[in-house]
Amino acid sequence: MPRYSYMGRPLKARPEELEDHSEKLHKALATAGMGSRREMEQLIADGHVSLNGQIAKVADRVKPGDLVKVNGKVIRLGWKRQIPRVLIYHKQEGEIVSRDDPEGRPSVFDHLPAVRSGRWISIGRLDFNTEGLLIFTTDGELANHLTHPRYEVEREYAVRLIGALDAVQMNSLLTGVELDDGIAKVDKIVPAGGEGVNQWYHLIIREGRNREVRRLMEHLGLTVSRLIRVRFGPVAMPSRLKRGMKEELPEEEVEALLRWCGMVKSAAEKRQTDDPGEQKRPEIKRADPKRPDSNRPEAASGKVGHPYRRRLNNKGERQ
Repeated sequence: MPRYSYMGRPLKARPEELEDHSEKLHKALATAGMGSRREMEQLIADGHVSLNGQIAKVADRVKPGDLVKVNGKVIRLGWKRQIPRVLIYHKQEGEIVSRDDPEGRPSVFDHLPAVRSGRWISIGRLDFNTEGLLIFTTDGELANHLTHPRYEVEREYAVRLIGALDAVQMNSLLTGVELDDGIAKVDKIVPAGGEGVNQWYHLIIREGRNREVRRLMEHLGLTVSRLIRVRFGPVAMPSRLKRGMKEELPEEEVEALLRWCGMVKSAAEKRQTDDPGEQKRPEIKRADPKRPDSNRPEAASGKVGHPYRRRLNNKGERQ
C-alpha cells in the first residue's frame, strides 16, 4: 500500500515493500533470454553469475537497481515485460537440435535469424532422424511453460510404421508400456491410412523423453520408417511450412500463446481483476433535494468543514 505525505506526495517505499517487486535471479535471467531456467540455475551454481559484486546463489532474488553480471558482462534485466519473439521451423531429417556437435553435423540453429540481445531457445527437441515442428523463443519462461513435465503439454506426431498395429497393441500403448526409464503411454492414437506394409498413425503424448515414440514402437516389435511432429501444444505446423522453412509468429499469435500458458491475462480477465464486479462496488446514494447536506457524511455527525475551521467556529460560539 503506497504511503503519502500530508501534502499528498508519495513517500519512498519501505524496504519490505521493495521485496514484492523482486524476482528469482535464475527466472529473471531466463526472461532476459539468457537461456532456460535450468541452464540459468546451473550457471549460478557454477559461480558464473554475480549480484551486486558478490557471487550469486541459486536462491538469490533480484530487484530493480541491482547489478547482475554473467561472466563479467553486465546483463540488463527488462522489468517491463515485452512481447518475446517466437519462431517455428520445419526441421529436416539429418539435423541436430544443438549448437555444439563433435561430429560437425548440420544444426537447426544454423538457419535461425540473429538476435540482438539474448539468444534463441529451443522448445523441446527432435532426434537426428525425426522431422517436423520445432519452436524457438527468446523467452526462457515461455520455454519452461511449454517443456516442463508438470505442465503436460501435448505433442502430436504422424508416424509411419512398417506393419500395422492390432487392437491389443493399440490398447497397450494407451494403458502404458514399461520402458528402460519407466512406464510410457500415449494419450490418443488413430489410424491415418497407408499403402501396403506402410501404415500411418497419428498419436499424442505429453512427455518429452528421448526417442519416446520410436522406443514405444520398438517395444511392440514394429519399425518406424518416418516420424513427423505436427503439433506442439496449441501450435500446429502449417501446411505451407515446407522442410527447412521457418516463420516468425506475429505479435497477436505470440500473445495468444502466452495467454494459453497462463503467463498473461486476457482483457476480460484483467477487467475482472481490476473491477471485481458491480455488486461489490459501494452503493452511490443520491442527494435528497429537500435536504442538500443529507448526502454528506459530515452532516450525519454534525461535523461540517475543515477541522481547523470547526475549532474556530466552536471558539466563537463559546465566546
